[in-house]
Amino acid sequence: MPVNYSVLMSVYYKEHPDYLRQSMQSIYDQTVPTDDFVLVCDGPLTPELDTVIADMQQQFGPRLNVCRLLKNGGLGKALNFGIGQCKNDLVARMDSDDVSRPDRCERQLAVFQNYPEYSLVSGIVEEFSDTITNVSVRRIVPEHQNDIIAFAKKRNPFNHPCIMYKKSDVEAAGGYQDFYLLEDYYLWIRMIQQGFIGYNLQEPLLWMRAGSDMYKRRGGWKYFLSQRKLLCYMYQSEFITYSQYLMGTFIRLGVAMAPNNFRSFVFNNILRRKMNKNSMGGGVTRYSQLNRLNPMWTWGVVCD
Repeated sequence: MPVNYSVLMSVYYKEHPDYLRQSMQSIYDQTVPTDDFVLVCDGPLTPELDTVIADMQQQFGPRLNVCRLLKNGGLGKALNFGIGQCKNDLVARMDSDDVSRPDRCERQLAVFQNYPEYSLVSGIVEEFSDTITNVSVRRIVPEHQNDIIAFAKKRNPFNHPCIMYKKSDVEAAGGYQDFYLLEDYYLWIRMIQQGFIGYNLQEPLLWMRAGSDMYKRRGGWKYFLSQRKLLCYMYQSEFITYSQYLMGTFIRLGVAMAPNNFRSFVFNNILRRKMNKNSMGGGVTRYSQLNRLNPMWTWGVVCD
């Protein structure tokens, strides 16, 4: 497949060196390799992280472009800077602790080739702890634009860790903004409002590292205020109704202030599809099937 694409990753000092190495290796092992890997170091890193980057620089050669920011400015600012460094219009996002499936980018490139009108292509992620063989749940998102729009009024309609998008369209929508833990969700809403078309492959594309730290980040007063700010934007821009705004605010306040083990229960039993023997064997529940089985599932209680 002759289409070129860039990879965009940001890393900061708190990241685990082994996770970073595994994540970058999964990009190196893609069936369609990238010719442009942009790694943004968001502020000074630890010596251990710098060692991993030096090793990967030897492996990738000139394809790896390491950009170092003097200060840690947050994910939104780091990604906005990184987009400007990407050489290709198609950009695959990658987090520094997740693992892409080997054919992830090949599948997404095929969609863009067949449907050049699309601006965003993501898919299903499988959440794991410790190793990728220890997968417990999947985050399934809707496939087509109409369902994506409806879903976006309640929950994040794309899995950011495995999205591929057109750089030109992201920049036309204003790029990433500084929005605590919701930079991607805010961007998707603005792109939808401007008429850009998205699509979600109903196949697993990436293993996403989960655990108690992830649930902690989805709680607390600061996170709730960020959620409320996003809901205010959605209401004021007439993306949601006033009743949807009130319901969303009430539910998110309750979950944000709840104990961490309760949020873990919500994520793993309401907002995700549990893995079973059949699904572990390769069968994937599609969004349309899941919505039929449990209509309340679409009323997710956090902006995940």
